[in-house]
Parts: sequence; structure tokens; C-alpha cells
Amino acid sequence: DLLRGPVRMRTVVSQGCRPIGKPFVVTKSERNVIHALGGKPALLQLKEIFDSLPTREQHLVQNALHLGRVVSEYQDHFEPGDFLIRNVMGWDPKDGSIAIGDFVRVGQTVQFHIRDAEIASVDLSERLQAARSAMQGDQWGALMFTCNGRGTHLFQRPNHDANCLESTFPDTPVAGFFAAGEIGPVGKQNFMHGFTASIAIFEP
Repeated sequence: DLLRGPVRMRTVVSQGCRPIGKPFVVTKSERNVIHALGGKPALLQLKEIFDSLPTREQHLVQNALHLGRVVSEYQDHFEPGDFLIRNVMGWDPKDGSIAIGDFVRVGQTVQFHIRDAEIASVDLSERLQAARSAMQGDQWGALMFTCNGRGTHLFQRPNHDANCLESTFPDTPVAGFFAAGEIGPVGKQNFMHGFTASIAIFEP
């Protein structure tokens, strides 16, 4: 416990992705390899989603595909903030399996996601606005830790994430740095992330 006194830390974690298709239940898996989703080969389910997408989103599937795993299954429906985003590392067209950067077990709910600069920018802005709406007083300061895969590697201009934070919380002191892995909560659990902006905002 490093925080003492009358201070609250509000967290904002922007994973910068948007879901495509529908959620699936994992019906066959081994460690980080998903063999079947909803009783069908995982790659076949992805292909059916791919065929239904507009051209721009098909391009993102080919170049910026991710998979979100639901953190808490005890919900009637799932929204973007309910998913822990992990990289899709590859697939095997012979058996229709897909490998991701996380362990998956049978019975978990997952959904494919895509990311680009526009999606990431909207996601960060919406999450900051939601945090702002939930606050009643002033902010004492903020810490921002953003992936070094963002910045000018993702956006067309430098300081995108810092500028977005400043526009939502003007006159709030901010410190932070780029990282190669960011820690932040999804649901009620903390995880190590990638391509994420993880922010702590301090308020009375």
C-alpha cells in the first residue's frame, strides 16, 4: 500500500481495440492454441466473420488481428471493456487452429478484435470521458504509461495519448513514460498488457 491519506486512484486502461463478429465459447483448446470455437474449427469461424466484413476491416484482420478473452463470465452480455486483449500469433490452415499470446481453457468466452490508429484513439477518448463523468471534484494529478508500440508507431502525430489526456483533464499535472508492457485492471483483476495506455488519475 503506497497511497495514504484522503486520495483516490481512478484507473483508465485503453486497450485500443474494437470487437468484430460475435462472442464464441472455446470448445477445444490446448494451452495457448484454440482448436474449436462454438463447436467449429476456430479458423473457420474467423473466415466466416472475415467474409462478412467491409474491405477496410478485412485489411485490419490481415494486419492487426487480436483476440479478447472475457475476464468475468457472470454477465448477460459483453462490452469492449470486458475483454482482456491478446495478440493472435498465427494459425494452422490444416487443422483450423489459432494460437494466441495467452493460455485459454474450454468454456471461456472470446471474441475477435481489430486495432488501428482510429480505433485506438476513439477508445482512449471514450474511456477518459467516462472517467471524467464519474468524477465530482478536481484532479490532483495523473500518471500515464503508454506502450512504445503506440506513439508515432501507431498515430500520425507524436504525443497523441498525452494530448488526449490533457484535452479531457486540462490543467492536471501528468507524468509517465513509454513502456514495453503496461499493468492495469480489466474488471477487478490486474494484468500485463501490450499496445495499451494505462492511466492512474488521483482525486480527493
